[in-house]
Amino acid sequence: MIGYITLGTNDVARATAFYDGLLATVGASRLMPMPKGGHVWGRGWDQPMLAITVPYDEQPATPGNGTMVALQAGSRAEVDAIHAAAIALGAPCEGPPGLRGPDGDSAFYGAYFRDPDGNKLCAFRMGPA
Repeated sequence: MIGYITLGTNDVARATAFYDGLLATVGASRLMPMPKGGHVWGRGWDQPMLAITVPYDEQPATPGNGTMVALQAGSRAEVDAIHAAAIALGAPCEGPPGLRGPDGDSAFYGAYFRDPDGNKLCAFRMGPA
């Protein structure tokens, strides 16, 4: 259902370095450049993508209160790896990896962090370990 999500940045070089390192953890790479600076990352055109760019109106990029991008992981270990990569890339932790609620078939295992522009992200895995 989701084709892509776009987040604004005020520093394309810093954001590109962060997302190159972070999204490589889940096998994503740059798919195309954005016209005003930035890139679209993904695993392919047939899967959800993430775009990071200077806002179209050229006003300062600001994170939305209550806005969050969730990156689906294939395992709890991948959630841990995504979070560890984010922290190593300088992201502030907004919640370490762990279960949010009971374990089982509908378990939610997630970890939270912010990118260099303050956008909140979550890496998550649904289901049992």
